Amino acid sequence: MTLTDRLDQYLRTAGLEAVWFARPNSFAWLTGGGDNVVDREVGVGVAAAGYDGDEIRVVTDNIEAPRLRDEELDSDVPVETFDWHAESLAEAVAEASPTPAAADFDVSGFESVDATQLRQPLTEAQVEQCRELARDTAEAVEAVARNVEPSHTELDVTAVVRQKLEGRGIATPVVLVGSAERAQSYRHYTPTDTELGDYALVSVTVERNGLHVSTTRAVAFDPPEWLMERTHEAARVETTALAATQAAGQDGGTAGDVFEAIQDAYAEVGWEGEWQNHHQGGATGFAGREWIATPGHEGEVALPHGYAWNPTIAGTKSEDTYLISGDDIELLSGTGDWPTETVSAVGYDLELPRHTVLEL
Repeated sequence: MTLTDRLDQYLRTAGLEAVWFARPNSFAWLTGGGDNVVDREVGVGVAAAGYDGDEIRVVTDNIEAPRLRDEELDSDVPVETFDWHAESLAEAVAEASPTPAAADFDVSGFESVDATQLRQPLTEAQVEQCRELARDTAEAVEAVARNVEPSHTELDVTAVVRQKLEGRGIATPVVLVGSAERAQSYRHYTPTDTELGDYALVSVTVERNGLHVSTTRAVAFDPPEWLMERTHEAARVETTALAATQAAGQDGGTAGDVFEAIQDAYAEVGWEGEWQNHHQGGATGFAGREWIATPGHEGEVALPHGYAWNPTIAGTKSEDTYLISGDDIELLSGTGDWPTETVSAVGYDLELPRHTVLEL
């Protein structure tokens, strides 16, 4: 089903004539990767993309229209312009759109739309964009991780990771670098001036063309004796989540079904209840997580789609982005040049090579 097929179905079901998207991830989704962001602190972009059952078109002000036409949009996408000083984007969309309509930002008289379900599953073109993004991300993160030293601070490493990724046109909404000290204390090790010490975790969630991927790499200089074992156990939980995701997608299961398998896996590897200390991840794509699994979560498990599960066990983490379809579980965020260890899922007939700790 194409994007416009999904939107046609949505318009029919909701009894609407048009739908508009100005939030950056959904704008990118509808326009094939177009970027409507100037100020990343603002949740709504500088342009809105709409669909009325016939065509996709964009509304923006006269400042942004030339750049969007030249650099962000296909040549066949009409761009309607208003004077920047005359009215707001919401007012311009309200004037340009047939009604009744919906929007993912505040437009007077419009209904609200959440695009999460519309953005799943990924199309073939989006899958290829995601593959390229994930490969570029893994290459950049691994290149940095191979060259860190115990005396480097978390902030030192963060700066280089951001530079490497931004240099590839990849935005960096989340870069976490955990030193040995802080990775054992916190699940979200937001960077400080603490030196790395005995080992470090580098975790990112990044974005390009509206698509997101996540990955984590661990490096060690003088690793504690438990590091490899806990990393292995976290990887078993992650592999279980991947297997359960595929099964749920095939059988019409839910995110809650996958979460139950994750809970069972933690118990099986000797860490019952450890899931309560950190969210476990979920579907990715046009958001860092389109949804995060929780107990009893009724979210649909769409296939083929991107999933990033991120189980943690007391100072360790296992996380990558996978494309899961009915007949394959494909690692996207890999280079083939990082140490791996084959691990088995709990309760499923699945073994996968998972990234482990690089000892420097």
